[in-house]
Amino acid sequence: MSVAVDRATGGNRLSLLLALAGLTAVAALAANAAGARLGLAALIGGLGGFALYHASFGFTAAWRRIVTERRGQGLRAQFLLILLTAAVSFPLIAWGRDVGLPTGGFVFPFGLAAALGAFLFGLGMQLGGGCGSGTLFTVGGGSTRMAITLAAFVAGSLAATAHLHLWGRLPSLPAVSIVREFGPVGAYALTAVLLGLLALWTIRIEKRAHGSLAEPRQTASLLRGPWSPLLGALAIALVGIATFLVLGRPWGITSAFALWGAKIAHGLGVPVAEWPYWRGQVSAIEATVFRDATSVMNFGIIAGAMLAASAAGKFAPVLSLSRRDVATAIAGGLLMGYGARLSYGCNIGAYLGGIVSGSLHGWLWLVFGFAGSLVGTRLRLRLGMG
Repeated sequence: MSVAVDRATGGNRLSLLLALAGLTAVAALAANAAGARLGLAALIGGLGGFALYHASFGFTAAWRRIVTERRGQGLRAQFLLILLTAAVSFPLIAWGRDVGLPTGGFVFPFGLAAALGAFLFGLGMQLGGGCGSGTLFTVGGGSTRMAITLAAFVAGSLAATAHLHLWGRLPSLPAVSIVREFGPVGAYALTAVLLGLLALWTIRIEKRAHGSLAEPRQTASLLRGPWSPLLGALAIALVGIATFLVLGRPWGITSAFALWGAKIAHGLGVPVAEWPYWRGQVSAIEATVFRDATSVMNFGIIAGAMLAASAAGKFAPVLSLSRRDVATAIAGGLLMGYGARLSYGCNIGAYLGGIVSGSLHGWLWLVFGFAGSLVGTRLRLRLGMG
């Protein structure tokens, strides 16, 4: 027993050092390739991975729990995250340029292709076991199954870029910004009311099913975790706000997956640069990946989650996977990758990023993404995945 404990302790110390070295290397390479701003973005990503892991802050499980267990604590934590981030992002989008902080939001049209994409993503994240950020932080935490999901996510993202110009021909609603329509104060008030109503809905469901709300998990240790949902929401809001301040736009995840796929395909001789989606981005395909801010933040998330898992003594990859695990990981990753490109991103870039930008498309993504998640949850149960 003591030998096994010593090996586990030694392994986590090694992974801790590797995670620190990895995060430092990513920040240094990004700063060398594109300046201090991207080096800082890598460190922000590291904080994101650390917080996501310790708070177990996944959108996937929270959406599933309200359906299967009638528990809404995870959803309410998401709503708090949105409100905290929007309190800073809305004024920045409206007035940032006036104070030397030019800031743009993700404001996109939403149509049939985006609705289908959000639905596919919601379905895929339940099969795959995580959303965009969830896939990254669980990979960093040592999940071999989620490494398969990530590889399929990249493949699905690349496949979607081959067809996106065709999907773009379908009808869509125009882009709408409530920050532009109502100003940052009015937009924030409207957002708070809508999220408050949704929170009350989750409370009603939970109390009707259980008689009372579940006691929230308390923070045990800042360094070793686990964290409370409140601390998780605060920390991840800080990541989102810092991204606005440093990069001048919302936090995103999945555009990098498409780029990674394009780089791999390009290296294998596939003429992706001739595809309409990539014609204006040939330089990005040919340049170092450390010049891409989203990629740099994603690498930071993986390293930050590995750091958190190692600090908690839980970094222990498992290599044995069942056929069902592999099959659902691949299916979920492909669906998420393809769906994310159709619908402007994942839970971070489209849902969170859209709403904290004041964009109507973020709310519509939530509706269709949740519908897909509902179907995916039912399918999980039929497959015996819980």
